[in-house]
Amino acid sequence: MNHHADDERDFEELVRDMMTDDAYTIQPSPAPYPAIRRRGAVLRRRRIAVAGAALVALAAVPGAYAVAGGNGGGGADTATPMSSVSAPRSPTAKASEQAAAGGMLLDGVTAEQAADGLEKCIAYDDAKPSGGLEADYLGEAGDYRILLAMRSTGDTNAPGDGHYVVAVKEKTDVRLICNIKDGEVAGINIGSPDAGPTGTVVSDINGGKLYQQSFLDKGHWKLPFRWGVIGTVEPSVAEVTVSYGDSDTTATLDGGWFVAAGILNQQVTLAPHIKGFDASGKLVYDSDTDETYEKTLP
Repeated sequence: MNHHADDERDFEELVRDMMTDDAYTIQPSPAPYPAIRRRGAVLRRRRIAVAGAALVALAAVPGAYAVAGGNGGGGADTATPMSSVSAPRSPTAKASEQAAAGGMLLDGVTAEQAADGLEKCIAYDDAKPSGGLEADYLGEAGDYRILLAMRSTGDTNAPGDGHYVVAVKEKTDVRLICNIKDGEVAGINIGSPDAGPTGTVVSDINGGKLYQQSFLDKGHWKLPFRWGVIGTVEPSVAEVTVSYGDSDTTATLDGGWFVAAGILNQQVTLAPHIKGFDASGKLVYDSDTDETYEKTLP
């Protein structure tokens, strides 16, 4: 009798049984999402330019954003100005609508539409497999403050116009960039602020979605183009300016975030130029000298 062969078969059966049992019991450990931030800012920002080249091989993926794709939108440069002081709130208004009341609302996007888009984005993400995130991680729309809502322009990588909703979860580091098209969620990006070496002004690592058109359309953008820039500021920063192509604007500061937007009427190759100033008018940040800031578009 070949006891060695019998032992091998017994061992194989034991391993198969263990694997079968574990297939139903072992779950991936939840990703420490709040902790996956503020690390490797330089490398991540530099990867944007490299990753952009890979978009040539990507087709449009419903419900997802390309790494460096991003969409903006053309439209009239009209806005409901954002203020750090909340507008009067109706006692009957939904919490999500109240959250939108103080945001920068552009291109005719109303507070109600922005709030509805935010609710749809959260529901959309909740309906997906967790992918390692805790269930209901995003919480409810009423937990968020809307920073920006503006028109988005479709491109080769993500056809169809729509609008963006950018919101931050109060007292957390969760930031959402949602894209709504024809009343449905076309894409959602969940992120958190990144800390840069300057520690004064930091543009959002995924904010390129708001000021770029697809790499596939390089040199052939649809114009005029609505763009937006978001990021964080320290309390010592009193003013942030953004220049992008033929657009120049002063950003709105709100709760540790800066938000800027404009209309681009020309094709560009350089990323928005961002400057920060303290209360005395002294320049405390310049993206041109920030090694972590990608200064050219993919």
